[in-house]
Amino acid sequence: MNRFTELAPSIERLAEKCIQNGYIDPELYDKYEVKRGLRYKTGRGVLTGLTEIGEVKSYTIDDGEMIPCEGKLYYRGVDVEEIVAGFSAENRFGFEETAYLLIFGEQPKKEDLDEFKHDLGVYRLLPTSFVRDIIMKAPSGDMMNTLARSVLTLYSYDAYADNTEIKNVLRQSMQLMALFPLLSVYAYQAYNHYQKGQSLFIHTPPENLSTAEAILYMLRPDSKFTDLEAKLLDICLVLHAEHGGGNNSTFTTHVVSSSGTDTYSSVAASLCSLKGPKHGGANKKVVEMFEDIKNNVKDIKNDDEIREFLAKMLRKEAFDKSGLIYGIGHAVYSLSDPRAEILKGFVGNLAKEKGREEELDLYYRVEKIAIELLQGRRNRPISANVDFYSGFVYSMLGLPLELYTPIFAIARIAGWSAHRIEELMSTNKIIRPAYKNVAKHTPYVPIEER
Repeated sequence: MNRFTELAPSIERLAEKCIQNGYIDPELYDKYEVKRGLRYKTGRGVLTGLTEIGEVKSYTIDDGEMIPCEGKLYYRGVDVEEIVAGFSAENRFGFEETAYLLIFGEQPKKEDLDEFKHDLGVYRLLPTSFVRDIIMKAPSGDMMNTLARSVLTLYSYDAYADNTEIKNVLRQSMQLMALFPLLSVYAYQAYNHYQKGQSLFIHTPPENLSTAEAILYMLRPDSKFTDLEAKLLDICLVLHAEHGGGNNSTFTTHVVSSSGTDTYSSVAASLCSLKGPKHGGANKKVVEMFEDIKNNVKDIKNDDEIREFLAKMLRKEAFDKSGLIYGIGHAVYSLSDPRAEILKGFVGNLAKEKGREEELDLYYRVEKIAIELLQGRRNRPISANVDFYSGFVYSMLGLPLELYTPIFAIARIAGWSAHRIEELMSTNKIIRPAYKNVAKHTPYVPIEER
């Protein structure tokens, strides 16, 4: 028996005490007008800060009323749809350009972008023996845990780890941005070898590769990939790079940075937030959901059969019995998620290249039917979110499920870095919201009298 995970004899009984004494009556939240999740009942977030980095638009205000509109996402005021259309028309990779825009607040000139990409390539080098001594030791089945552990360990290699001057934080941010692909893929390779018995591959990517190319280069045994594969992965990175200051992991960046702590601690905290299945793990659930649909729906071209299975899911009778259809609906977007719309416009070419057009047709059918079913249950518009299609893209690229959330992190480190610098530059006040105590005051009782 594993003594480390063994339950002490008292745990079951003590857990019951936690449950008994840890519950707060939901009616109290209404009584004291607590904004649970920092959200109003309408779903609109409580304003807790200001930012110039990312903007999410899902409604307009008309005479005080929230009117749903087509979703829009802006990076430093630039429509992400225009960003993707721009670099795609020129057949270029866009993630590095997007990261530059987010961090420095302006669209880079060619020479600026070339210099930035060169610096990231140079920084794409781990300390000597780091892979052997840190990543290969105690490999985890969860790459996000390994990634967070690796980030915290890098603190020990930095002579200026606690320096929060902007130039130092920028250096640390760019290094972490360059190293995230290595830390993530190497963590998977170690897990795949030591826990699954597969061959071990540790490829060092050339400095001139884009972030998307580097991921595929390190992941595949032969380091080969097509231009279409790399370009579509690059678009996924662009779409996941930023989503405003209010999403859970970016808000974590602001909260932790406001305490004055170091960059490594801030990033590790944001990684731990992103790991949560309510935040960064949804695209993995989408892929698992579709595998279950294919295994349980006899004719995946029959809309009635698909509808019946999805209805069972909503009744908590199928798949994971959560009552959810993953990838449909979003906390902010209503009529549409612009990121999903962008991916939807590109995914067809890759599906054709991979011979998975029939499966893509199933995605289209599930999207249409799921929206019909959910709109009948909710009082606001519903649409597919970015996770609905990004998981399918990763599946077609042959990316293992274990890397889905780390790839989200590889992209979002750009947004986190921009928000950390903004927090350090713009405010000098620790974030500390209020919690009201609702427990009754009771006298201390001597131990013999309890």
